[in-house]
Amino acid sequence: MSTIDFSEILTGLYENRVIPYLGPGVLFDACNKHTGAAMPADSHSLILAMNNGNPMAPKLMYEFPRAAMNLELKRGRTFISQFLTKLYGETEWTRARFHDWLTEWKPAYVIDTNRDTQLQNSYVNKQHTLIVGLARIAASHFRFKLYQYDGSNYFEITQEQVDAGLPILFKPMGTPKPEANYIASDADYVDYITELMGGFAIPDFLKEYRKNKQYLLIGLPLNRDSERMVMSDIIYGAAERKGWVLNKNPTNKEQRFCKKMGLEILDAGVEELLDAAKFVG
Repeated sequence: MSTIDFSEILTGLYENRVIPYLGPGVLFDACNKHTGAAMPADSHSLILAMNNGNPMAPKLMYEFPRAAMNLELKRGRTFISQFLTKLYGETEWTRARFHDWLTEWKPAYVIDTNRDTQLQNSYVNKQHTLIVGLARIAASHFRFKLYQYDGSNYFEITQEQVDAGLPILFKPMGTPKPEANYIASDADYVDYITELMGGFAIPDFLKEYRKNKQYLLIGLPLNRDSERMVMSDIIYGAAERKGWVLNKNPTNKEQRFCKKMGLEILDAGVEELLDAAKFVG
């Protein structure tokens, strides 16, 4: 067990003052139910899965959005969407230990930058509001869709129809259900981040709710501009002491960025957090 005292953070999480912000690391132990292969969640493994297990050119292996842009230009945008839907919407995965823990206490607001459905499955018996990120649409300036889950099904709603008393699940990078929508390629990220900075990718009710909150970044690398820019805008309006980042081996770039943002790096990973949660409840 980690020597870090997680009691303050865990209390804040359980009291909904600290918001969990999830990255690919929370899926470290999710595996294919039939083959036992690990779920592709981080940038590197996603690129390999998208390219039939074969590495791409080094400049494309740098990050998933760049590789996705390359294949989108060659094979069309639908190829990327179909790949992600097959991977996360049609393949059977074992439950991640992290999501089993999340199911026990169901926070009032969760940000999940992964594109799988395990977070949504954690709330399958509880009504909630789902926010899904969108990109490159001409019909509206808004870069999100809103859904309400009634305990059985999702149905699309407007901002005016949001029930403020329900938990909020925010999937900025998309999800296969109830409709397949994703932020994946460089072009998607450019459009989404532009509108995020302009205020069009965050519903008004969430702009109010997120004020003065703190955050715990869990399993989220901050060594790429795309993740950093999305995160910075999503947590806009946070408390002066913005929160914490779990990272055992931060790069110099990550250390400088977190210091600038007001985020404290903790020498711990997802497993240490889960172990600590056993003793604080």
